[in-house]
Amino acid sequence: MSEENSSRSIAAVERAMDVLLLFGRSGRPDLGVTEIAQELDITKAVVHRILTALRNRDLIIADPVTRRYALGPAAISLGRAYLARTDLRAMAAPELRRLAAQCGETATLSIRRGDTRLYVDQVVPQHELRIEVSLGIPYPLHAGSSSKSVLAFMPEHEIDEYLGRHELEALTDRTITDVAKLRKELATIRRRGYATSAGEREVGSVSVAAPVLGHDGHVVAALSVAGPSMRFKPRMAECVPLVVSAAERLSAEFGHRPGAV
Repeated sequence: MSEENSSRSIAAVERAMDVLLLFGRSGRPDLGVTEIAQELDITKAVVHRILTALRNRDLIIADPVTRRYALGPAAISLGRAYLARTDLRAMAAPELRRLAAQCGETATLSIRRGDTRLYVDQVVPQHELRIEVSLGIPYPLHAGSSSKSVLAFMPEHEIDEYLGRHELEALTDRTITDVAKLRKELATIRRRGYATSAGEREVGSVSVAAPVLGHDGHVVAALSVAGPSMRFKPRMAECVPLVVSAAERLSAEFGHRPGAV
């Protein structure tokens, strides 16, 4: 009987975890009892018992008017604790290695620091002629594919504030220095999900970058692949979906769901 009771307890815990995880992956702000029961193929009575237990621990909250349920403050605290412990470089390292191997060019990871963007890691291929970046050096947010992919996915008011604070300095003769042209470029980047650059930050270099987004839809980092123009430009289009997919996988690790605001 002891083993039987233990098995039942474990099954009950697993069902409760299934309910909690459903809230995280559903993409909906709240769920009803019927939806949960149908999605998990369990009875409404069981769902009610699970929700009551989760509410007692503040993992779930209920709207008394709509009788629908949403993640509670304790669940949100768990998510924040996870994010606080994440090591972005360690998480991104497998993606960088994969991109460098697939594209045969330098794969980089960048983060935003205030009004700048800086490289924090890279994987360099075995070519005599190759792109190597300087880690920890701040660059403006309007020049280069990594910078533009960060800027494009910042909240609109932050983009406005950035453009209000800074003149668009030309790092090369290819750098976009016209505000209207840059805004049009940023809209294109948001629509297609990636940015490209042909010598905008460094002469002779071409690159493609995609944003890594967090659970709230805000940009966390940027992944890019860059190479010498003569070698990489003809092949860059082949690497675009690889970079985008890598950024999407890393975004998912940060809890991002398509459609998140």
